Amino acid sequence: MNREKRYSEMTEYELNQEIASLRDKARKAEQMGMGSELAVYERKIAMAKSYMLNPDDFKPGEIYQIEGDPGSYFKIDYMNGVFAWGARLSGEGNEEALPISLLVKLEQNQE
Repeated sequence: MNREKRYSEMTEYELNQEIASLRDKARKAEQMGMGSELAVYERKIAMAKSYMLNPDDFKPGEIYQIEGDPGSYFKIDYMNGVFAWGARLSGEGNEEALPISLLVKLEQNQE
């Protein structure tokens, strides 16, 4: 039985290979004007990247910027695997889950 490996079962090298392949497919989808297919590949890339990060580095109660969405911030309520559950600060407060690769730690510029 030949099944695809889950991202959680892949080594960092395999994840990097998968991301490179997905980026190539995303580039082709974008060139062909296939927006929904491009979005699917972008989500898969975000998921694969999440498995290369340590979920323990993401803390409930902290606020992160959302990558690719300038000016949007996300407050983590709790973690579940490579997903951060919480709400966007600019939204209606609806709970949602984001892959941790989409969260960017805010720079601590205050002195």
